Amino acid sequence: MKKKAVVTVSLIIFFLSAAYAQTNANRVIDVILSSYSQRTFTTQQVTDGEIDQIIRCGIKAPSARNKQPWNFTIVKDAALCKKIISNITDGNVIIVISGPDTLAASIDFDCALATENMFIAAQALGLGSRIYTGPVNNVNATLKESLGIPAGYRVIALLRIGNIDKTVDAVSAASKRKDAKEIVNTR
Repeated sequence: MKKKAVVTVSLIIFFLSAAYAQTNANRVIDVILSSYSQRTFTTQQVTDGEIDQIIRCGIKAPSARNKQPWNFTIVKDAALCKKIISNITDGNVIIVISGPDTLAASIDFDCALATENMFIAAQALGLGSRIYTGPVNNVNATLKESLGIPAGYRVIALLRIGNIDKTVDAVSAASKRKDAKEIVNTR
């Protein structure tokens, strides 16, 4: 009986480790392929530890000539969040991504890479995230000072992060993506 139990436990450990190794090897790809811009959030607070991990992922983004031109402003204050995104759910956090106010295209691109890193990091942590650029002009015109955006910088993107409503079906909530045949050329 003991031998049968040992064999059973060994098989379970083998299959679990094989499954874990398979998933672990593709974790980043799995997160990217399963991510979507969340629309339904709960009021459960995002933790400081989660925010810290997300910010660290933004800092690790690549940038032209390693200039790292971004500045991140974490907005937790509910009233200030509502001035930025009027329909935001309490408990959500907004990360304001800003960069130097110059015409260099690489700054917008570099800040977009940092934003995407943080978007994916939030998804990997099981949080919902959504990138906004629509409110940017209003934020630049009216809220830069109250957000503490550094002088000579402009807001480029906003990243909303929150806990997701588990009752929403992620498959049906996600927007359809174009088929690769429509947008990929190979020569």
